[in-house]
Amino acid sequence: MGQPSSEATTRPVPQERPQRAASPTGSGLSKVPAVTALFWIVKVLTTGMGETASDYLGRTLGPIPAGALGLAGLMVALVAQFRSDRYRPWTYWSAIVMVSVFGTMAADVVHVVAGIPYTVSAVAFTLALAAVLIAWYGSERTLSIHSIRTRRREVFYWATVLATFALGTAVGDLTAGTLKLGYLASGFLFTALIAVPALSGRYLGLNAVAAFWWAYVLTRPLGASFADWMGVPTTRAGLGWGTGPVTLALIVPIVALVAYLAATHKNTPRNASMR
Repeated sequence: MGQPSSEATTRPVPQERPQRAASPTGSGLSKVPAVTALFWIVKVLTTGMGETASDYLGRTLGPIPAGALGLAGLMVALVAQFRSDRYRPWTYWSAIVMVSVFGTMAADVVHVVAGIPYTVSAVAFTLALAAVLIAWYGSERTLSIHSIRTRRREVFYWATVLATFALGTAVGDLTAGTLKLGYLASGFLFTALIAVPALSGRYLGLNAVAAFWWAYVLTRPLGASFADWMGVPTTRAGLGWGTGPVTLALIVPIVALVAYLAATHKNTPRNASMR
């Protein structure tokens, strides 16, 4: 057979490249959208739709069956979101819609079924939100939504979102009902308040993450107040359109905007750093 050549005996063996460890969420891409103007518009629309949809289901089915249905829908939406390997507009915003519906139901059940005043539930939900944020920061050393790339951070993110919806519902009902401002005046109040974190971040140096979550909480009573104003009877200082028709009317722009975002990738996040 002959002796092997010196070139064959001295040629270095190629080294295998180390493989990058797989991200716990799949691709390692961000699971939440970039914060754009369209993000805030869709977010406010979903809060209003969640409010009226929850009221309609509660009156049609009763609080307990409606709550069970809302919880089932939330579980299905969140499973789909957690199974996704990246931000997908239809999956993400479907989960937000179901969080909006169930978050409203949770706050209403605490008040209507358990008889707990909105003043007490607002404080309780505030403490719950603070506890989630403290646990999130203590574990991850960041609260930035641009870092939602691991399963644990995603769990913290959705726990925070759910707490903000419940808190926002309680606060909105507190101002409209307990403080007797009414829905329209409450809507204008939260419109003014939501400008505070934006202006504070721009002119007073407020931390961007703090400004985001501050505004995020306020979107809930903002959208819900105007939606309630459109849906409740004129005897309650509303327009009397009905919660069912208002829900359907809000679904139309939500679907149209999410379809636009899915087609154009307008708020698809960039592959930013982990923190």
